[in-house]
Amino acid sequence: MKKIRAAIVGYGNIGHFVLDALQVAPDFEIAGIVRRRVSEVPIELSVYPVVSSLDELKDVDVAILCTPTREVEHFAIKALEKGMRTVDSFDIHTQICDLRKTLDAAAKKYNSVAIISAGWDPGTDSVVRALMEACAPKGITYTNFGPGMSMGHTVAVKSIAGVKAALSMTIPLGTGIHRRMVYIELEEGYTFEEVAHAIKTDDYFAHDETHVMQVESVDALKDMGHGVNMTRKGVSGKTQNQRFEFNMSINNPALTAQVLVCTARAAMLQRPGCYTLIEIPVIDLLYGDRDELVRRLV
Repeated sequence: MKKIRAAIVGYGNIGHFVLDALQVAPDFEIAGIVRRRVSEVPIELSVYPVVSSLDELKDVDVAILCTPTREVEHFAIKALEKGMRTVDSFDIHTQICDLRKTLDAAAKKYNSVAIISAGWDPGTDSVVRALMEACAPKGITYTNFGPGMSMGHTVAVKSIAGVKAALSMTIPLGTGIHRRMVYIELEEGYTFEEVAHAIKTDDYFAHDETHVMQVESVDALKDMGHGVNMTRKGVSGKTQNQRFEFNMSINNPALTAQVLVCTARAAMLQRPGCYTLIEIPVIDLLYGDRDELVRRLV
């Protein structure tokens, strides 16, 4: 069996766990890792090519983008231009449709495939929401995150001028409403007031109740645990009071990485274009003989 050659683009929290997931996936091999600091190679990467650009890697089937969300479009287009498939965990919900349109045009132009927003939310939670709505087409679904560390929000805070280190915690208030608790260490030369204002007006935080606090050590507070509770109450046909609930408690980057690797597998099976996870057959995410998967899971 020819293995799928995957490149990891970005080696932060998610990239570390993508490496773990690829190492135990029987149908993948690691083509290399793209990172900024190629002169500093961690020992776990010593057996793989570590480069500063995808141009330096050969025969890449799929690029797994572990970059900050706001860099996804740039790296995805660069990879698609080379004919590589791409998967990412882009997580700004309000911008997903625009990104899908942009990358769909690029993927079709270069006869390739992009699957976007393939983490756990957006991603696998999106699939659960879709199934709930199929079961009760009329009704309301509430998605309650946390309590836990939001990687996307944390990365967004770190990119703001004056922030030396950051942690963004998501606290569920119920009915899909959340509080953002942001802990920061300040760079010298910046005031807390100006940095806090920049955080609260950033698009990641502007729509939620956000509290910013200065601390001596962000690392002392960090825990990558997270979770979600989703509930839907609605109507099946004409029957009222149907209620569904989904819960999970997870290590945030580890689950994101696992979903990205499964999605990279599915990317090999799609026609050219850009997709979200709800547009992908679930069976395409799984390794194994299709008849056996049907026999075991249906």
